[in-house]
Amino acid sequence: MERLSGLDASFLYFETPSMHMHVAMTAIFDPSTMPGGYEFGKIRDFIESRLHLVPPFRRRVVEVPLRLNHPIWVEDPDFDLDYHIRRIGAPAPGGHHELAEMAAQIASTPLDRSRPLWELHVVEGLSDGNIGVVTKMHHCAVDGVSGAELMVNLFDLDPGGRELEVPEPRVPEPIPSDLDLVQHALTSRARRTLGILPLVGSTVRTASRLVSRHRDPNAVVGAVPLTAPPTPWNGAITPHRRMSFTRVRLDDVKTIKNAVGCTVNDVILGLMGGTLRRYLEAHDAFTPTAPLIAVCPVSVRGDDETGQMNNKVSAMFTSLATDVDDPIDRLRTIHQVTKGAKEDHNALGAHLLQDWAEHAAPTTFALAARLYSSMNLSDRHRPIHNVVISNVPGPPFPLYYAGAKLEYTLPMGPVMEGAGLNITVLSYMDNVDIGFMACRELIPDVWSLVDYVQDSMEELLKAVAD
Repeated sequence: MERLSGLDASFLYFETPSMHMHVAMTAIFDPSTMPGGYEFGKIRDFIESRLHLVPPFRRRVVEVPLRLNHPIWVEDPDFDLDYHIRRIGAPAPGGHHELAEMAAQIASTPLDRSRPLWELHVVEGLSDGNIGVVTKMHHCAVDGVSGAELMVNLFDLDPGGRELEVPEPRVPEPIPSDLDLVQHALTSRARRTLGILPLVGSTVRTASRLVSRHRDPNAVVGAVPLTAPPTPWNGAITPHRRMSFTRVRLDDVKTIKNAVGCTVNDVILGLMGGTLRRYLEAHDAFTPTAPLIAVCPVSVRGDDETGQMNNKVSAMFTSLATDVDDPIDRLRTIHQVTKGAKEDHNALGAHLLQDWAEHAAPTTFALAARLYSSMNLSDRHRPIHNVVISNVPGPPFPLYYAGAKLEYTLPMGPVMEGAGLNITVLSYMDNVDIGFMACRELIPDVWSLVDYVQDSMEELLKAVAD
């Protein structure tokens, strides 16, 4: 039995019928490298052989009576692997658009909380002979970095796989009684109460330092929440999703980085700034005087926390400089604002969000989230931010899954209330794969973003070549 951290549990509390707090990835595999050829049963047996390496696959959430404390993880005594692994066929003609539509439909439904919080859908019948695998897992179990670490246990470096230690026999874990849960909750809450006053004091001091920074005319600062301009996708969301994806060459990203003297992450943000500016111009929704504001998740995982399947994440607010016409000037502006955002983040402290999340009142947070969503309150105020952009570094070498070579990674982040677009970026080998997940009603033409990415990349490459 293990209690969820406050931050992990918050992803459960904030989930509503419209806002599903799971993350996903659609991977495209070449089955021709599988020893003996492709069979669905080989995928199933492969996952079964790795279950002991991926604890979130076997454990499920148990709520504490009266929500006196954050939920706990227990190993599911009724675990059924065949429930979690599904086999489906791609509709004709079986191209990338059809795969993305299926992945979006899978992302549009919540996970069953009475079972371990993951699903894996094997998509057969793609026109190029490849197979798709859509994996969905609740955000309460993993963040971007721990999700990437999870890949280490599910992927191999060659088609033949690797030798694994024989797992110890599984001993089913009994579900704690309500009395045990209440006793554990009361003890835990008593311990946390002792830390609330020091936390309030440190938060006041931190807020004072941050305000002073932003009042200093010479300080380099990040973007400020609630200063984002309205866009077509900033509003109340529905449960329905649409997805599109594309990729750019990693060498092109590095060429731009070296020419401008910024970071790879700055180039990604600049590329997305150019992409979204084009989308807004095409929809007559461009605001020339106010830049789009992006929230970028930041890992605060320490070296001693590597391998833990949980959330160790904070966030920083930065500008996409969409109000700057020249693409290189836009990139330089992003570089400066991002430096300020990092300093703001450091001023706040890496663990402030996690510390306050420990004191979250489960019932209050859950009711507030549902009230905010059901009343469409995000339509009634200026956007807190415009878009979430996550950038996760992946391996520069090929990976194999049950012997099948990974060809394409299509990251799929959650869409938040009030910001109906999520952009998740994952590098793999010589490419940078970009996934757009959107509220279906707010961005029905999500594939147009793919064209704008390529246009923006060409613009940046031309600019650094001139």
